[in-house]
Amino acid sequence: MSHHSFNAAECPVCVQSRLITHSQHHEAALCHQKQCLQRVPGRVPWDLCAGGGHLNPAVSLAMVILGKLKIWKFPIYVTAQMLGAFVGAAAVFGLYYDAFMDFTSGILSVTGINATGHIFASYPGRHLTVLGGFVDQVVGTGMLVLCILAVVDGRNIGAPRGVEPLAVGLILLGISVSMGLNCGYPLNPARDLGPRLFTAAAGWGMEVFSTADYWWWIPVAGPLVGGVAGAVIYFLLIELHHTNHSDKPHEEPEEEEEDEDEDEDSSLKDKYEMINMS
Repeated sequence: MSHHSFNAAECPVCVQSRLITHSQHHEAALCHQKQCLQRVPGRVPWDLCAGGGHLNPAVSLAMVILGKLKIWKFPIYVTAQMLGAFVGAAAVFGLYYDAFMDFTSGILSVTGINATGHIFASYPGRHLTVLGGFVDQVVGTGMLVLCILAVVDGRNIGAPRGVEPLAVGLILLGISVSMGLNCGYPLNPARDLGPRLFTAAAGWGMEVFSTADYWWWIPVAGPLVGGVAGAVIYFLLIELHHTNHSDKPHEEPEEEEEDEDEDEDSSLKDKYEMINMS
């Protein structure tokens, strides 16, 4: 699980670091590439989530709320997710260390013209308030969890088997395009807090926590609240109304056929006994 979180954290951070340390001449084109390429890791990791892996504490908490994950496993999952994201950020920093030093002249900062802290973690736009950021993350993560549950629910129409990662990737693409203006789209406490802890230890200092009126807790608390909200909404509006509690509704016809076969066998047996009695 931790190495999957490593990949999920490393890919978008890698893309951002390469883009930001390029020349300003290509900034507009590279920003567009960043917006596209950041979403790539959102597709592959959810393949694992659909199959039982968890890379996002908000999703893990939603599964706990729905009774699909034992609560004692939740801290273990979150620890692995955080560790994977932390190590992923460290790997990116090591890979692009020379580029960082060249771009920043050795001064690692969160704000200013040569700021690089936002490569690893999310920071709000100048227009965004704390309350606005919290609502942004609650709504965005709630929508993400709600859609994921609809895709992977075996009792729902869902998506064809094997297509779930693509479906969730497209969902993440839609959320990021429509709701990424305020602060990007953290949507994952581990993906944000793990790399933020790394930057605090790697030279950016405590500024990573104090910037923007101590913004750091918003991408942590907001997605967790949003994940719970998405799970509750899905349960009340969809899961609670499933008439069949089987996870595989397509097996029902087979069971009915077996019941019909048993009825036919019993009727033949009765006829055979009647013949013998006569």
